[in-house]
Amino acid sequence: MAVPAWVFVCPCRFVYRYEMAHTISRTFPHKSRQLRWLIAVNVIILLAGLFSPMLTLEKFIFVENTFSLVSGVWQLLREGKWLLFLILLAFSILLPVLKLIVLYQLVAPRAVRPGRYRRYLELMHEYGRWSMLDVFVVAVLIVAVKLDVLFEVQVHFGLYAFAAAVLLTMIITAQVVRLSDACLEKAGVS
Repeated sequence: MAVPAWVFVCPCRFVYRYEMAHTISRTFPHKSRQLRWLIAVNVIILLAGLFSPMLTLEKFIFVENTFSLVSGVWQLLREGKWLLFLILLAFSILLPVLKLIVLYQLVAPRAVRPGRYRRYLELMHEYGRWSMLDVFVVAVLIVAVKLDVLFEVQVHFGLYAFAAAVLLTMIITAQVVRLSDACLEKAGVS
């Protein structure tokens, strides 16, 4: 396999400093700027979804419990339900945040080394397998508590914000993957 054109390796195997010519931000500056703004908006929506009340459970008339995703995860930790705590923390809080960080790195205005750029793309493809799990977690949560015989469930803004953040992340990811494929094609890297 040939060394990509933007990398210069001397005979002593020292890689000289370079800038990658075919990043999303250099190849598609306007779309890159739009994606950075969408990511910023998505961070705000995700934070609102994580910290705003999602559900209110009302048992009979006297007992009412309202919780957000973060408070629900925290409650699992306090009750010692470690497995559920770790699963919800990883797939509903940490992975969406990490995905937004990686997406931003791919559309960042500064040059990214080709090895790191490829690694970010690989992370995006690996995460793609798990991207619907956070939606699944919320759906299972709703189904699990939607026991109208025992509880009355009220859905709040946090659930809608979280779902919107997940959908917007999927849209941004599709755009970034499409643009990165175009960049790699222009660079002659397959």
